[in-house]
Amino acid sequence: MSTIITHPKVAKAWVFKDASMAKQKEMMNRHYGRLADAPQTGEKVASTFVPGNLNELLMCFGFAVNLPEINAIQNGLRKTSGNFVMEAEKIGHSEDVCTYVKSDIGMMARGNIGPNGRRLPDPDVLLLSCTGCFTFMKWFELLRERYRCETIMFHTPYMADGKIAPDMVKYMVKQLEKDVIPKLERVSGVKFDIDRLREYLKKSARAEDDLVWVLQSAKATPSPIDAYFGGIYYIGPIFGAFRGTDDAIEYYKFLREEIEGRLAQGKGPVTPGGDMGKERYRLVVEGPPNYTNFRQFWKMFYEEGAVVVASSYTKVGGTYDFGFRHNPDKPLESLAEYCLNVYTNRSLPMRVDMLENYIGEYEADGLLINSIKSCNSFSAGQLLIMREVERRTGKPAAFIETDLVDPRYFSPANVKNRLESYFQMIEQKRARARAAG
Repeated sequence: MSTIITHPKVAKAWVFKDASMAKQKEMMNRHYGRLADAPQTGEKVASTFVPGNLNELLMCFGFAVNLPEINAIQNGLRKTSGNFVMEAEKIGHSEDVCTYVKSDIGMMARGNIGPNGRRLPDPDVLLLSCTGCFTFMKWFELLRERYRCETIMFHTPYMADGKIAPDMVKYMVKQLEKDVIPKLERVSGVKFDIDRLREYLKKSARAEDDLVWVLQSAKATPSPIDAYFGGIYYIGPIFGAFRGTDDAIEYYKFLREEIEGRLAQGKGPVTPGGDMGKERYRLVVEGPPNYTNFRQFWKMFYEEGAVVVASSYTKVGGTYDFGFRHNPDKPLESLAEYCLNVYTNRSLPMRVDMLENYIGEYEADGLLINSIKSCNSFSAGQLLIMREVERRTGKPAAFIETDLVDPRYFSPANVKNRLESYFQMIEQKRARARAAG
């Protein structure tokens, strides 16, 4: 079932959404309502980031969770982030600084009015799970200067050699036991209950099973989902404030049933323009999307019959499709392993292996890299990644450039020209293969 939404600022601009996308939007609205109500309800607020977040642990202490980069994404989708970015630059932040950071800082400078039009409360604690993105540390330094609240650093060792050593997990569990949990107890006034954590982790694992099924449904031809643009909707609840809840279990069960229906009917993904037409190209995409022109960006793909069957960005909050599940039998160790496994904590060789695997497993025509101007966590080494994946798979690869939430760095004509050239490369590769066969 799909719904049609009319964009309020554009006459006759029809936007189609799956029922699951509408449901996800309602969940996000509820999340922001809870945050804005926290001063009245008396709930304590924890600010933390998406990659490696400890949502189940925070739930044990009754915190409402504020996710700064989600605020930036939501403001990007609403086309308000550009002004916030420029506000931060007026304050003195460089043009080269991550635009998530500048959108967040600019939003705070203008009264901290959230994406729902209501003021977001000051956090009671900053919890930084540092998983490969060192910008997060500088970002939290800025937040700490502003809010003067308890700040907790949970350090994750970098997976330089591609393996999780037992000492890594022990090191992280010790941090949880000796530093993270005692400080959360002190700020919240709630005693830690490990059995409560186990229950939340059990719920996380159930939702994660269905999410993986949904992502892997893209192995079908035609793919019933777009695992990049559509995937942004699908990962929202589990990468953010709903993992470990009954709401997440219900959402992913609902989403799976919806995709099962599309598979049974042999349908491709739903796009903002309705059901996608004939599937002509199957792509693997590396890098985050552009949010300020999200629908325009997506349109450049689906109008050409291009569907993204796998993406690295939808693993930034957890690489569940490679086997990880939160484990209630080893609760603290499970939190540590989750943080270690997120995409931003993976070395370049691990990223190459992942993308190569996706191209083969999902029968993709090639790799497309969207290089983000201000995101070093993704952009560093992407040309090397592209060349190595192309060498290993024999499939064509291409490179486009945009930014996260700064509209100044999205050039529609440039992106469209590069995409059209890339699709021509794929056609030429196919023609040579037919001639050789």
